[in-house]
Amino acid sequence: MDWKYKDGAIYYTNDAGELMAEATYAKTKDDEIDINHVYVNPVLRGEGVAGKVMEEVSAFLRREGWKATASCSYANNWLKKRKETHADIISDDFDSGDIACRIDGKH
Repeated sequence: MDWKYKDGAIYYTNDAGELMAEATYAKTKDDEIDINHVYVNPVLRGEGVAGKVMEEVSAFLRREGWKATASCSYANNWLKKRKETHADIISDDFDSGDIACRIDGKH
């Protein structure tokens, strides 16, 4: 997948420009973000794409030297299952945040 980056999002589009997968985030501190939404286009659901989104987010965090919390329930559960292998990108504040995934009109 050819991941694209913009401030607050990591995403993948198909050749027609249609959004296929995305993780959005908000900066919470200089070196921390809150992953607030993970989206996978319905045509790709059930194929492990959400996990691929999170692997790309993880690689991004490592490159930037940042850590994350996750108010998105999917991202939160994904990181919890990988606390040992992804400890370097999980914020010390991880367990203190609310989980309430952002849903907007287009998803």
